[in-house]
Amino acid sequence: MNIAIIGYGRMGKEIERVAASRNIPVKGIFTDENNVQGSGLTIETLKDVDVCIEFTMPTSAIDNIVAAANAGKNIVVGTTGWYDKLDTVKKIVKDHKTGLLYCPNFSLGMNIFNQIICSAARWIDQFDMYDIAISEIHHRQKADSPSGTALAIGQIILQHVRRKKEMFHEMPHSQLKTDQIQVTATRVGSVVGTHRVTFDSEADTIELTHSAKNRQGFALGALIGAEWLKGKKGVFTMKDVFAS
Repeated sequence: MNIAIIGYGRMGKEIERVAASRNIPVKGIFTDENNVQGSGLTIETLKDVDVCIEFTMPTSAIDNIVAAANAGKNIVVGTTGWYDKLDTVKKIVKDHKTGLLYCPNFSLGMNIFNQIICSAARWIDQFDMYDIAISEIHHRQKADSPSGTALAIGQIILQHVRRKKEMFHEMPHSQLKTDQIQVTATRVGSVVGTHRVTFDSEADTIELTHSAKNRQGFALGALIGAEWLKGKKGVFTMKDVFAS
């Protein structure tokens, strides 16, 4: 499998490093300079590429997805903040008969963590004395807030805890409703990413935490996802990768 890296910030460089350790050739690197609004992604520049891996900004992700589809290439997208346009993206991928794998967090550990949250939420659903909150901490440069990962965790809880109906992620000016889950975000320094789910009752507190030590886990997950996506058509998430 040959890949192209779209976005050469910290994640792009880590993907290049991990790809080398797995003997995966990188056939193209696309940056803000050579890929303005997806203009660098063409049939010619991607001719030797099997799968593109994209980690940029929410404002750039759609352009890159469209350009990769126009070039007939599958793409792994780690950028978050564009999911409000997911229906449009699904149509683009379907019309071009390509493949797209997206996930708010490609870390293998985080995907395992999500399965633990899923199981915990089913238990908590049976005991209404427990309230639930989600908190996350990331570096100051992170574009979206709360993180896409925190919102995805919230969706897992909403699916399995029937008394919770919505997430609240603004500054509260009054008491929260009992059917709301508060999601808080902190931006400080160079923290790679920490997500915590708190289940609290009058008797005790249960906390589940995932802390990324570096970006290696994200890069490895994205590359494993790219290997899985090669040759496939349609829109997928890491749930599909884990299920297979």
